Amino acid sequence: MEYSFSKSVEALSSSAVREILKLTQGNQVLSLAGGLPAEDSFPIAEMREAFDRSFDLGAKALQYGLTDGYLPLREWVAERMKQKQMNVGVDNMLLTTGSQQAVDLLCRVYLDEGDVVLVENPTYLAAVQLFQFRGIRAIPVDGDDEGMDLEDLAAKIAKYRPKMAYVIPTFANPTGKVWSMERRLGLLKQCKENNILILEDDPYGEIQFDGNAPYRSIFSLDEHPTDSCVVYTSTFSKIVAPGLRTGWAIGDTRVIQMMVKAKQAVDLQSSTIDQIALHQLLSHFDLESHIAKIRASYKERMEWMHELMTKQQWAGVTWEKPRGGMFLWVNLPENVDSEKLLALSVKEGVAFVPGKPFYAEEAKSNTIRLNYTLLNKEDTELAITRLGKALAQYQQQNQAVTQA
Repeated sequence: MEYSFSKSVEALSSSAVREILKLTQGNQVLSLAGGLPAEDSFPIAEMREAFDRSFDLGAKALQYGLTDGYLPLREWVAERMKQKQMNVGVDNMLLTTGSQQAVDLLCRVYLDEGDVVLVENPTYLAAVQLFQFRGIRAIPVDGDDEGMDLEDLAAKIAKYRPKMAYVIPTFANPTGKVWSMERRLGLLKQCKENNILILEDDPYGEIQFDGNAPYRSIFSLDEHPTDSCVVYTSTFSKIVAPGLRTGWAIGDTRVIQMMVKAKQAVDLQSSTIDQIALHQLLSHFDLESHIAKIRASYKERMEWMHELMTKQQWAGVTWEKPRGGMFLWVNLPENVDSEKLLALSVKEGVAFVPGKPFYAEEAKSNTIRLNYTLLNKEDTELAITRLGKALAQYQQQNQAVTQA
């Protein structure tokens, strides 16, 4: 059989993270690669009870449901969003199979091949992968630790006439940066003036280490939430468990209903039983206390990795200590190719994600992303030690080649 795939697959690449995760399965390779939550944070006993209670609904728990999502769960999410100054109702919301699906659905209904979306650089690699797959032009905007540079944003808008901007303003993946209020308001203002839709991706916003700092979502800053230029998406993957694959998108009803139609063509609906069980959990569970425990645990793990790396005293290696999220973004010496370093690291028994797949353009090969949430204290120490050995080997090999 000669298979004839569509032209779109020519731009389809495998997820760098998923390919690296394969290397860590069933062997002694410690993974600092994936954005995996700590498994000891999962409410296993409570989730088991929630599934048991779900069957009190009888056969309905296993029946088809609404494409929009299980109504009681949408009502619960809407109430929690109001606590974050996002005043929306269930008609402004769609439950999705993880927040990644929300990104895909919006691209399906809003962007055509050749359309331009403005992005941070670096940004979420799966979004870059999706844009490439759909023939969408991802144009990077210059930025710093405060967020997108507003002057460069204006210049890119004038030059490329983008249809959408994709941003992760709170504890960004992969950099961990947090946008300032000035940059959030600046993006919102420029996009409203130029009829540009903002896709605000917020999977990590709950995982903050500096108390209850008011990191306002861009959606919440829009004075007209029912006619907003922002679509906001988030997920239960980081605050309950990723295996439930439950996320949500909120926005103007016209946009949400178009995404509902697209979802009908994709998978009809997300899992009924998972949504019901999640609602049962949230109705009998102190989620706020649970999130507080996750924050404390992840902050301790981040501080431990930061301390271990500082003690290594790697020449020319820099990073910013994150205020939240799940990642350390590391800049290596300019002569280090992180993909080649990964090969040495895996032999030493540790994996990470090279930085290149996170860039829409002008990729920097001397960057890496490290996850600090998955491993325990002892394994993190071992992983950083192994990474140090691999880096020393790389530098020795480079020096030998230079001298030759």
